[in-house]
Amino acid sequence: MCVFSFPCFVSLIMCFLCPGYQVRLAGSGFTRCSGRVEVYLNGAWGTVCDDDWDLNDAQVVCRQLGCGTALSAPGSAHFGQGTGLIWFNDVACTGDEETLFKCSNRRLWNHKCAHDEDAGVVCSGVQIRLVGSGSTRCSGRVEVYHNGSWGTVCDDDWDFNDTQVLCRQLGCDTRDIVPFTRRFGEGIGQIWLDDVSCLGNESSLTDCQHEGFRNHDCDHNEDVGVACSGSDIRLAGSGSTQCSGRVEVYQNGTWGTVCDDDWDLNDAQVVCRQLGCGSALSAHPSAHFGQGSGPVWLTDVRCSGHEQYLVQCEHGGLRRPHCGHDKDVGVVCEGKKSFIQVF
Repeated sequence: MCVFSFPCFVSLIMCFLCPGYQVRLAGSGFTRCSGRVEVYLNGAWGTVCDDDWDLNDAQVVCRQLGCGTALSAPGSAHFGQGTGLIWFNDVACTGDEETLFKCSNRRLWNHKCAHDEDAGVVCSGVQIRLVGSGSTRCSGRVEVYHNGSWGTVCDDDWDFNDTQVLCRQLGCDTRDIVPFTRRFGEGIGQIWLDDVSCLGNESSLTDCQHEGFRNHDCDHNEDVGVACSGSDIRLAGSGSTQCSGRVEVYQNGTWGTVCDDDWDLNDAQVVCRQLGCGSALSAHPSAHFGQGSGPVWLTDVRCSGHEQYLVQCEHGGLRRPHCGHDKDVGVVCEGKKSFIQVF
C-alpha cells in the first residue's frame, strides 16, 4: 500500500519506494560520519546533486545516521565522484526532518547534474565503536575516540549499567547483554577511560563518571569487551553495507553463513530487526553478496517474522553438510539505523 506521510506524491515511482530505503556515506577518505551521500532506491545506489545542498540538508543526514550534528555540507564531489544514478536534486530540508526522504526534493532522475556535483556531509559524530576479532555491530572491544586517536576502556569497575548505556548509545538491544568478555582481544595505543561508573540512564558512555581521559592503572589485557545481545550476527560480502549483505552467524567461536533452503522475506525480516535496520526489503539466495567461508551454520530457516533473533526461528540444525557457499543467503534492509561503529 502507498503511504503518503511524506512527499510520495512527487511521483508515482517515489510513492512506492518511500517505505524502504537506505542512506550511506562513501567516497575518498570517508568515515562512518563523513563522506559522499548515497541513497539506495529501486535496487541501486545513487548520489545526491549539490544544487541547493546546505547545512540543513546535512543535518538531516547526520541525524538519520546517528552521527550527531552537521559540521559542514561540502558539494562539488568533495569526497570524490560517485557512479551510477543521481537520485535527487534540489533537496530542501528545514533541518528538523527525521530522514532525508521527508525533505522537499524534485522527482527521481529529474536533474541536470553530473557526478562532479555529488553532495557530502561532515557530522560531529558520537565517538565510540566496537572492534576486535569477530566483532559485530553490537559486540566487540569498546574503543573511544579522543584527542585525535582511538583508545580502549579499562575493565576496572565495569558492570551491567556501563554496558547498558553503551549498548543503548549504539542503538543495540539491551535485553540480553553480556556485560564483559575478553574474546575480542587486546587493543593498542591509549587506554582512555578507567573506573567508568554509569547510573544506567546516561545517553553516552562519556557522560558517566570516570577518572578522566588517560588516567588509569591498567594494561591492555584489561580492555573491556561487550556483547549487547546473546546472539551474534553480521552482514558481510561484496557491496555490503551495515544494513545489506551476506548473513553470517557467530557460533562456537567461528563465523559462518546461512544456507538459502527455504530462505524468504520472513527470515530476512528477523535479521533486519535484530540488526536494528528497519524492515526487510528483499531476501537474497545464491550468494548474491558473494560466497562466504568456513562453516554453513544454519539451513532450512523458517521464521514467522516476529522472532527477535534468527536463532529463535525453526531451522534444520547447526552445520548440516548438504549446502555449499554458493547457496549463502543475504538480505537488504531499509536501513533506518546504521551503527556498527559511530565516529
